[in-house]
Amino acid sequence: MDLVIGLVRDYGVLTYLLLFAYTALKSGVLPLLAGYAAQAGALDVGVVAGVTFLGGYGGDEARFWLTRRFGARMFEGRPRMLAMVAASRAVLARYGAAYIFLYRYPKGMRTVGALPVGLTDMAWRRFTVLNAASAGLWTVLLVGAGFVFGASIDRAVAQGWGAWSALLLIPFLGVGYLAWRRVRALAVGVAPGS
Repeated sequence: MDLVIGLVRDYGVLTYLLLFAYTALKSGVLPLLAGYAAQAGALDVGVVAGVTFLGGYGGDEARFWLTRRFGARMFEGRPRMLAMVAASRAVLARYGAAYIFLYRYPKGMRTVGALPVGLTDMAWRRFTVLNAASAGLWTVLLVGAGFVFGASIDRAVAQGWGAWSALLLIPFLGVGYLAWRRVRALAVGVAPGS
């Protein structure tokens, strides 16, 4: 981690631009590492939090707008895709607010998470308020965890505790599978477990 801290110190403002671009496109470990770099004195924690929030919020606003503007045309003449869109709309009509708060966290979901919301009837004003609240919470959790626990995480990884993260994936996948079955059942109108 000392090498990363050295590079961050050397590149300063460029680091903040990279963090903004990264958080506009995806969620991942970079805000956590930036929080740790701020705790180590290489970055300013306020700027890290601000850039992380702006990237997270702005990226999802752009995806929502693009899908709202151009998304429906992509599915014309594709009955299977239209059926998936209809199922997504039904689920989002029921769980839209919770979905906006949750899609930032699973690996790979953030990149496409706002796209289905843009296909629904959710008003932009409601989306932007929920998106801002979700991005704010996400920023506090990731940057805050990096700032507060960064040194401990660095020591744990150095001691080989990273293997435990693979084991933690098993219950996450199990819960994800059960949630997927429940959402699928709701979308097609059958009781779960039938």
